[in-house]
Amino acid sequence: MKQWIKEIKINAPIDLVWGLFDGTLEDMQKIMPQVVDHQPVKVTNEGVGSIYRQKYKEGKRIEEYDVETLEFENTPNKKKLKIGFTLAKMFEITALYELFAISEEKTLFNYTCTNRPLKYFLKLFLFCASDKIVVQFCERVKKVAEEEYEHTKVLVK
Repeated sequence: MKQWIKEIKINAPIDLVWGLFDGTLEDMQKIMPQVVDHQPVKVTNEGVGSIYRQKYKEGKRIEEYDVETLEFENTPNKKKLKIGFTLAKMFEITALYELFAISEEKTLFNYTCTNRPLKYFLKLFLFCASDKIVVQFCERVKKVAEEEYEHTKVLVK
């Protein structure tokens, strides 16, 4: 199994950043443009145990998989969402998104991604894998959240 962890400070309120993860498909696509569909299969009151069927576009191909909510927390100063899914019957993937309010206008974003190969020959593939995609994802979340926050400040003026 391979694990990547990245932390980044975002100049936007925690609830605005959280909306990118726990909002509409349109909000989610701002930070995950490859997700083309996100439909509920089973929704629980607590969030944990909820399952969503996602369609993910990779090149010209569209993969479909069920994403399960493994952990969920939504308090004023801390937000947490951990999901898990099996990708192409080859990898078990988990993604943990944690947000912490630093102040009213600043958020700390922690992202932890794990990737466990389901086939022996894929272990070599992971051995060479870098954190490039994780870093790019965190930078995209920061950019989108800060641009949206700036946009809302302009509308209020």
